[in-house]
Amino acid sequence: MGQESAEPEDGGTRRGECGSRGWASVSRSQLARAGLDPAVAASVAGLRQHTPGDASDGCTVLHVDMDAFYASVSLLERPDLRGKPVIVGGGSSRGVVLSATYEARRSGVHSAMSMSRARRMCPDAVVLPPDPDRYAAVSAAVVALFTSVTPVVEQLGMDEAFLDVSGAVRRSGSPLQIATDLRDRVADEQGVTCSVGLATTKAVAKLASGRAKPDGALVVPADQVVPFLHPLPTSALWGVGEKTEQALARLGLHTVGQVAHTPSATLRRALGDALGASLHELAWGRDPRPVVPSAAVAERSTGAQETFAVDVDDPEVVLREVLRMSERVARHLRRDGHVGRTVVLVVRFADFTTVTRSRTLREATDSGRDVYAAAAALWTAMGLQRARIRLVGVRVEGLVDAERVPRQLRLDEPERGWREADRAVDAAVRRFGSGVVAPASLLLPRPGGQGRPPTGGVP
Repeated sequence: MGQESAEPEDGGTRRGECGSRGWASVSRSQLARAGLDPAVAASVAGLRQHTPGDASDGCTVLHVDMDAFYASVSLLERPDLRGKPVIVGGGSSRGVVLSATYEARRSGVHSAMSMSRARRMCPDAVVLPPDPDRYAAVSAAVVALFTSVTPVVEQLGMDEAFLDVSGAVRRSGSPLQIATDLRDRVADEQGVTCSVGLATTKAVAKLASGRAKPDGALVVPADQVVPFLHPLPTSALWGVGEKTEQALARLGLHTVGQVAHTPSATLRRALGDALGASLHELAWGRDPRPVVPSAAVAERSTGAQETFAVDVDDPEVVLREVLRMSERVARHLRRDGHVGRTVVLVVRFADFTTVTRSRTLREATDSGRDVYAAAAALWTAMGLQRARIRLVGVRVEGLVDAERVPRQLRLDEPERGWREADRAVDAAVRRFGSGVVAPASLLLPRPGGQGRPPTGGVP
């Protein structure tokens, strides 16, 4: 379960407050006080009156998200700091924030922020060093708890997972009862809390868990998906990053409801066939992706990473390695006949804090140029300001067979271009060996005296 996502500071249900029954039992005023947009609060607060009985029937997809996971685990050894602003990360001014308690987040502190900026924003915060071994142990124990309920667990990182509990309801009760039991057991056995979203699809379940934080549960029944989704901003949709949000805004689309009521053909023309069609479906709550056990997920991704001989703080050097990894990953994709849509950037800092960021492309690709563009954009968006970097990695996920994905010719793309160039390079590598052709910037010496590989190019 990777880098923590930004979380609301309040919301959801509390143990003993609403019987852990989800936001269907919380009033509109409570939701508004929790900081939700009034339209969203009205939508969520209205769920209960329309869902008699157990609202979770049929909502067998659970998204479990640990609450401020790294900070919460660090506080297990420092219970005296509970209720105080605490930041977990590198102690030096050039370190970065791995996690922060909700008290620190109220001052604007968030993960991947530079430690110097975090200290300025929250000068009273206590800074604790990361404890990777403890995080891994607690994460493994939580996942073991999940798999004791259902074998269908898709782990997304140290602090997040999807569960399909359709095979467990007869034995363990309704999905909501399962979610409640999981939350109680995580809190009792590991001393940390989690929030759970329950829905019929992964996309809606993930949104629900985010709006149940911290320590809450939210059920979004099938007949309430549309009123739940449509008031949300377009950025809530899976796959909408900053650039896609801007593209939608240029069309006058600012809410999920507006996207839903825009013809699919219009979205496809503006965003590309794959992304346009996907967003139109997601805006109506339609998401056919199943929960895939983590072992199977690992087999459908490919990646590469590089540990620098010495820590580096030069963005040009880091991006050169990102380019190297992107070319390597893309070459592996083409070799295996795969394409993928999700690009993941992994950055490990000098203090061993590790941050991951991901971006979903409009169309699946096997091009090093596309992979690098996405990874470089992720790096730039982090705004690290010369933080010292120990390792960088690039991964492409969600792989499918290339022959199953129709290729869309871009309007500005020549008849022969990068695809043909990639395949010409592949042919040269097969004939003459690795490194005979590479982007010019990769021929520069590598940091720490590593130099370039003997072959003169990409390893």
